[in-house]
Amino acid sequence: MAQSQEIVATGRRKTSVARVRMTAGSGKIDINGRSFEEYFPTAPLQNVVLQPLQTVKLANAYDISINATGGGSSGQAGAVRLAISRALLQVDNNLRTTLKAEGLLRRDPRMKERKKSGQPGARKRFQFSKR
Repeated sequence: MAQSQEIVATGRRKTSVARVRMTAGSGKIDINGRSFEEYFPTAPLQNVVLQPLQTVKLANAYDISINATGGGSSGQAGAVRLAISRALLQVDNNLRTTLKAEGLLRRDPRMKERKKSGQPGARKRFQFSKR
């Protein structure tokens, strides 16, 4: 049973994690067993996911199966974008300069700040009463 080469990569954003399995194919994208357009119904989220493929002009070259967990739709879209970018690097390391110039290889470090004790939120303070 000869299987074509499968590339596996991981991407993270906020609390979302995306694991990508990429094989040569016709450009079909499945996320958590659902079609790409069904999982991300809005055009901006779809554009975020497709950005690495469009940047290197390989939009219909690979079939991609994605497992996305945690966070919301925006965080998952960012995690998928990073995972696809890392998978493309494994295919061809010469794509690095193109992807890096677009900022697609940088993991976005912004996370939700934790709530501190003695106050109602991360930065907000309880109302101060002088008297």
